[in-house]
Amino acid sequence: MSPPHTQVFEDGITVTPISSHTYTANVQPDWSIGAVPHGGYTMSILYRLATTHFKHTHPTRHNCQPLPISMQMTFLRRTAAGPATLTVEDFKLGLRTSTIHVTLSQEDDSSSSSSAKKQNKKLTAKVVGYITVSDPISDVGHSFPSAWELNPPAPSRGPPSVVITPDNVSLSPDSTTQSKWRQTGPGPWAKFRRVEHQCITFSPTSEFKKPGVIDQWARLRTVTSGDSSAAGNGKWTNETLPFLSDWFPAALEELGTQAVSSLSLSSPPSKTPKIPPFWYPTVTLNIDFKKSLPAQGSDWLYSRVVMKSVRNGRIDIEVIIMDEQGDIVALCSHVGLVVPVERNTSGRKYEKSKM
Repeated sequence: MSPPHTQVFEDGITVTPISSHTYTANVQPDWSIGAVPHGGYTMSILYRLATTHFKHTHPTRHNCQPLPISMQMTFLRRTAAGPATLTVEDFKLGLRTSTIHVTLSQEDDSSSSSSAKKQNKKLTAKVVGYITVSDPISDVGHSFPSAWELNPPAPSRGPPSVVITPDNVSLSPDSTTQSKWRQTGPGPWAKFRRVEHQCITFSPTSEFKKPGVIDQWARLRTVTSGDSSAAGNGKWTNETLPFLSDWFPAALEELGTQAVSSLSLSSPPSKTPKIPPFWYPTVTLNIDFKKSLPAQGSDWLYSRVVMKSVRNGRIDIEVIIMDEQGDIVALCSHVGLVVPVERNTSGRKYEKSKM
């Protein structure tokens, strides 16, 4: 039986122990942007690393299977589709919380340039950071109501009414829903951003859109260029939240349109560039998990994405993820770059999407 988040996602985040503090993973190309795997997807692999490590190496440390409550990651270098080595250092093993330092390493880009270099593989750290975990039994204490609410408010209190068939996704005939939401993506550069095919996303129509704010409702719907039987409609689980924290196609669509316009490339659709002019690599990504999702998963999650500044090639992004009940599920903050897309593909060969 496939997990709630689909077998495609499960295969993409599988972590295998090879010793008490060393693990392996196989980063999947279907979750890539150009030649580089999506940052949020990579974070989901590290989420799985944390849960696997405590199950494998510290099975009696906490009362039950601990879950990450905080992740602080730094992306040092470009990752790549293919094998990855994951290492863990136990920085604090506590009663209520434990903190580990994790590293995702891969071969240097240059290591595949000759057969001689292949024989002397050199692993380089690509992503490093800290993950703090706590188990649900120990995670108890006082709770107080908060007067906080979204400002400005979301266009609607719940997800749009959507009809999903094997071949199509469309809004239901409800006229109110249709007037407020539109499907976002896959966009004009989805063959380059293969990850855009892994989700169904709806954002407000122009009438309900707010400057500097991106609202979206999203549902996992994975595809694969391999075994199509493993793909399908999925549900959001705790392990998918890092991916969703870095998932906002409407924001990228807006930035891409502005970039094309500023470069005087705006033209009829037939002359739209095959690849976007810019790439937006993540530098740091911090996630605070506030509420666990149900074991059976959630169909839809809402994200409020705010970009306060895009200046000197650096961008800040804040993301609030909420469930259908309006409860905060996760709080996220990004530091990213705006760089020429050649920085993504330079020195690399990658399989172009056929999706």
